[in-house]
Amino acid sequence: MIIRIAKLSIAGAVCATLAVACHSSSSADKAAPSAPVVAADAKPVAEVTVSDVETFIKNKSATVFDANDADTRKEYGVVPGAVLLDHKDYQLSVLPAAKSDKLVFYCGGTQCRASDKAAARAASAGYSDVSVMRAGIRGWKDAGQPTSPAPQS
Repeated sequence: MIIRIAKLSIAGAVCATLAVACHSSSSADKAAPSAPVVAADAKPVAEVTVSDVETFIKNKSATVFDANDADTRKEYGVVPGAVLLDHKDYQLSVLPAAKSDKLVFYCGGTQCRASDKAAARAASAGYSDVSVMRAGIRGWKDAGQPTSPAPQS
């Protein structure tokens, strides 16, 4: 019984840590990228770099989606031109009509997984060119890239 309680306590601590990971800024944000996310019925979601996204924006070759919450956007801003998602279960109507369009999702940083969930949703809906900028808005800013202020609600 004590072992079962200990396991539940550890599981609870892990869940709590993951729940706040999008809102914390630490040296863990500089960690190596993790494995790509795989939606149940889709291929793995690729990871792209800040430099890749800078090029996509410059060439207008991708639609960029911000999967952050309002607090993160207020603190860090947003990638200029990014489409703001209201939550991980966003309306699919915000995605482009062409399922072959390049889509890039980002969130807070390397420890945040909101972008993975948002990207997996797009991939599950049949979009074929879906990726995640693992560095997130923190990595974008750390690379000296410009941000736009978060819209006031």
